[in-house]
Amino acid sequence: MKFIAVLTLLLLNACFLFAQKTFTVSSPSSSVLLQVSQKVDGSLYYAVKFKRKNVIIPSMLGLKFSNPAVTLSAFQITSVDSLTKNETWKPVWGETSSIRNHYKELKLTLIEKSGSDIQVTITFRVFNDGVGFRYEFPQQPNLNHFILADELTQFALTGDHKTFWIPGDYDSNEYLYNTSRLSEIDALTASTQEPDIAVKSVFDANAVQTPLMMKSADGLYISLHEAALINYPAMNLVLDKKNFTFTTHLVPDAAGNKAYLQTPARTPWRTILISDKATDILDSKMILNLNDPSVIDDPSWIKPQKFIGVWWEMHIGKGTWDLASGKHAANTENVKRYIDFASRFGFDGVLVEGWNVGWEDWFGNWKENVFDFITPYSDYDIQYLTAYAKQKGVRIIMHHETSGSVTNYERWMEKAYQYMVDHDMNAVKTGYVGKIIPRGEHHDGQWMVNHYQRVAEKTASYKIMLDAHEPVRSTGLHRTYPNWLASEAARGSEFNNAGKLGMTPEHTTILPFTRLLGGPMDFTPGLFHLQLNQFEKNRTQRVRSTLAKQLALYITMYSPLQMAADLPENYEKYLDAFQFIVDVPVDWDDSRTLEGEPGDFITIVRKAKGKDDWYLGAITDENSRSLKITLDFLETGRKYEAFIYRDSEKADWETNPESYTIEKRVVTSKTKLNIWLANGGGCAIRIIMLPK
Repeated sequence: MKFIAVLTLLLLNACFLFAQKTFTVSSPSSSVLLQVSQKVDGSLYYAVKFKRKNVIIPSMLGLKFSNPAVTLSAFQITSVDSLTKNETWKPVWGETSSIRNHYKELKLTLIEKSGSDIQVTITFRVFNDGVGFRYEFPQQPNLNHFILADELTQFALTGDHKTFWIPGDYDSNEYLYNTSRLSEIDALTASTQEPDIAVKSVFDANAVQTPLMMKSADGLYISLHEAALINYPAMNLVLDKKNFTFTTHLVPDAAGNKAYLQTPARTPWRTILISDKATDILDSKMILNLNDPSVIDDPSWIKPQKFIGVWWEMHIGKGTWDLASGKHAANTENVKRYIDFASRFGFDGVLVEGWNVGWEDWFGNWKENVFDFITPYSDYDIQYLTAYAKQKGVRIIMHHETSGSVTNYERWMEKAYQYMVDHDMNAVKTGYVGKIIPRGEHHDGQWMVNHYQRVAEKTASYKIMLDAHEPVRSTGLHRTYPNWLASEAARGSEFNNAGKLGMTPEHTTILPFTRLLGGPMDFTPGLFHLQLNQFEKNRTQRVRSTLAKQLALYITMYSPLQMAADLPENYEKYLDAFQFIVDVPVDWDDSRTLEGEPGDFITIVRKAKGKDDWYLGAITDENSRSLKITLDFLETGRKYEAFIYRDSEKADWETNPESYTIEKRVVTSKTKLNIWLANGGGCAIRIIMLPK
């Protein structure tokens, strides 16, 4: 009995030491459970469960400052607050016409214990599909300006999960995704196998970028990312393979510091999306809900749109960006041809790359003043073309390639945006290829994160819509800045022209589960000529997709800014298939993922904004597969006409990619479709409600 009593006392003491205080919050549906515990030394840990399964086991919270030199890892809790929020809001544009924001919140107000008396608040929000939390620093007498050395936030996982990852590069996210166990991550090796990435700053073999997608052995889908990335560096994750624990690593500046902050300040939200259904991950709106509402009072000028452009012909050798080559594509007659094509098929815009002086010396030299963004080449009559486009009901989309010289771009922004307004342009595509000037800054560091926000704010003040290429990955800021329609921030369709693998068939089945969780991607789908030796016969590159899959990508790769990426003459050969691109909307009332598995396949349906029409897209990886699709999302009792664009029985991305079949049939909510997808294939369906 004495032995049992002593053992009991020891166990009680152990419980006291390792969990002095515990706070528990469940999601509104009780599917997600958050526990925050404080040990006797003042350190804080959190853990997350989903339907009673462990997702995140106790993981440390904290931060480290370099000025003042203090580590915030032990705290005194001064207050605990909680609330429940249940509201519905309407996005300016999006995948759905309204979004429910339903969560329970826990807020801990803390004081650092070692003598600095620094105050910090950690706010947790628990949704039915995950958890978000962030650190906040109120105005206080003991902290004004401060320098962040790093976050100490951890994500301790339960096992060696299957993981879809790209290296923790400071300057590029344009990688193919690797699929491996956590224990097999090797970011340094993966980065050296990607010769087409122009700038590489991979710092650790165990470092990966977010959004990071995982699948556990017991069937849970887990995504780690961040929301509302403002005035802060992007978060990479470094894995301790011994215990499968990720620790936050923030992208540094030239001096090795992570962030320069002034109270009041706050970090982005650290997000953990969880479901036992892959489809629920794609349909989640948690990251959007963690961003602030729109700062634009009257967004009526913001219009989702489709466009074509003088772009792809430079990638496949028909033309060039620079004038000196003798094949300059952005000349008056050629752009006029694109304007005519856009007008003929009801497209909103024409993107023109290579219109401005400087492309002869733009890449690799990292000069300050390559472009001024207001001086056209001599063969590009911008006055005539903008007037002609207006006459045709089309707008020219401006292109601003900074060549990484961001300080130069910031000096020119006011003049450049006014120049756009003067020439009836209301959308700009920015680019940040190459090393960033000022030297030592990274694409994903605090300085550049602030620059991207300044561009969003400045373009909004001129009523200009924004499409950013080579920026930091998206974190839902299109809610706050709805003029920021899309970003690239991943390996897009242009890499079909890259060496080695370029773009694998599985890549587009992974992107929605990774990059697109943060926001729309300007992927540039719609390639119809799939062997890329059209103008240079020695080219061996090809598009690893069927033509039907290129149509389906308009549904599965969501963006309110969609490009028909190929050349007008290539579309002329397949106008019956091109009709789907003409018809497909870019703004939606409803979107639903019917089925999906990262790296394998996805089927998504969307309902057109303000209409009764539905559009379906289904894609597969390198494996063919048969789908059984039930149309029970249609209104009961109504008949619809379905236009089905699918792979033919002989289609194959490698041997017969441009072979497709178009069918038309009457369907109802009870209809079940059997659809076969070829290797690297897809299917796109337009479903129109018939009159009663």
